[in-house]
Amino acid sequence: MRNETNSQAFRAGFHDGIPIGLGYFAVAFALGVAARDAGMTPFQGFLASILCNASAGEYAGFTVIAARSGYLGMALITLVANARYLLMSTAMSQRLDPEMKKIHRFGMAMYITDEIFAIEIARPGYLHPFYTYGAAAIASPMWAAGTALGILAGNLMPVRIVSALSVALFGMFLAVIIPPARKDRVILVLILVCFAASWISEKLPLVGTLSQGNRVILLTVILSAAAALLFPHPAEEDKDN
Repeated sequence: MRNETNSQAFRAGFHDGIPIGLGYFAVAFALGVAARDAGMTPFQGFLASILCNASAGEYAGFTVIAARSGYLGMALITLVANARYLLMSTAMSQRLDPEMKKIHRFGMAMYITDEIFAIEIARPGYLHPFYTYGAAAIASPMWAAGTALGILAGNLMPVRIVSALSVALFGMFLAVIIPPARKDRVILVLILVCFAASWISEKLPLVGTLSQGNRVILLTVILSAAAALLFPHPAEEDKDN
């Protein structure tokens, strides 16, 4: 752990978390429109976002709610959508002080997000829990507030404007998938296959009768497993060799 006091680490995390919070607010506002379409109130959206710091996981959950699927379907799709955090937490566990208390380990695990993970893992030495708390102190409330205001604005604004704002969330996902698709043709083909499979699944006799949330779970598991078997990611060579 770096030679920092708790207050110093907290202030550093808060400072680094400001731009993350501003970005979260903009994305969560669009997410709030999706939550509004699922019938959620501003308070429910705020509570969902303060407890679930994951855009893809939340959007998947709101989609399941809108589709009127059951709790099991919501749990499964959220688990699949947030599976990448298992890898992030594994990487972070290698950077924790062995003597760190479990309560801090749980606290840091609560706020593992793509962006907070990035600023944490870039710091040298053991990770300081209060750096995480500082970043989360600004990023998490901004995320939750953005969702609540998105729901509120969706209830007040005309339907056409709400529909336009809904496109912003899809733009966020496009921003995630387009860069790797341009670099790797395999990823590009897999993305196109996913789009086609999603459309075809609605027409199939048996699969088409499933709820939208359950179809997403089924396709995610099948396609991701097939991609892993057909196109395994080559292991990186040891840099010391």
